[in-house]
Amino acid sequence: MDAADVADLFAPFGPVRIKRMFGGLGVWADDVMFALVFDGEVYARVDDGNRALFAAEECAAFSYTRGAKVVELGYRRLPADAFDDADRLALYAEAALEAARRKAAAKTKRRAGR
Repeated sequence: MDAADVADLFAPFGPVRIKRMFGGLGVWADDVMFALVFDGEVYARVDDGNRALFAAEECAAFSYTRGAKVVELGYRRLPADAFDDADRLALYAEAALEAARRKAAAKTKRRAGR
């Protein structure tokens, strides 16, 4: 999946920016990264506010191996049926965008408290 495919996928959700990063693609909206594409799989940002939505669909976590350790990031694979249903894709994308906004707000708050 290349950058044009990703932009087309999210077109019903709204405009996104695609950036190459770490061998994959970051998907950005409102100046926050809310999804990533790696090895042809699309993952969406999760946090405590939307984790149940992704857990209900048994969406796999994005992880990688560093040495002998498996590192899991705060992203879950989009459900397969979201690729064929613009409304479902928008539901997951909006939930991921809200999680990314919460993460950005928490970072800003921590920086301000220093």
